[in-house]
Amino acid sequence: MLIGENYGLWRERNNYPMSIHHLMTLKDTVRFVGELMELAARTAPKAVGQDYIEARVLEDYEREALGNDLIAIAAERSSPNWERDGQNVLDASAVVLIGLLPHKGAGLNCGACGFKDCAEFNQRSNQGEFMGPNCSIRMLDLGIALGSAAKVASEMNVDNRIMYRIGVSARRLGLTSSNICHGIPLSATGKNIFFDRQPKK
Repeated sequence: MLIGENYGLWRERNNYPMSIHHLMTLKDTVRFVGELMELAARTAPKAVGQDYIEARVLEDYEREALGNDLIAIAAERSSPNWERDGQNVLDASAVVLIGLLPHKGAGLNCGACGFKDCAEFNQRSNQGEFMGPNCSIRMLDLGIALGSAAKVASEMNVDNRIMYRIGVSARRLGLTSSNICHGIPLSATGKNIFFDRQPKK
């Protein structure tokens, strides 16, 4: 059996292409898991068969801009936990954004949104850190998509954490078209950087 360096030399001598395993760095592997998470969010169940989920892996320059913006928000709001999350984003190997795109009510007239029916819901609009209102049934779709993505990361042993603040910054920077979105930063190190974090004073 050929292993290690001998295996690589054998492949080279026989003009046999190197496997993807030999070409990918650890960071590349984490990003690949992010792409599998994007796939999981895309194929997650959706109410009445309609897909309003946005999912994508940020490019590195977008991730860095996001991390720096979270730190800037910390200074603007005198709220240090934004800085903590911003540093997590800068230290991460990748970030997956998953959000809920603009949508009409699901047509069920269930009243869970607080309005009489979907027709009334469709006439309302409000903007804060996120856009609203959002259909409760569609919000369930978002939760299922986030859970499906996080499950993939967990199964692949990639450390992750769903973060609300990432979505706020992503909207502020124009990185998303969603009414509301959350981010999932990814890391693969000897210790999970997203938990056991020291609270900022």
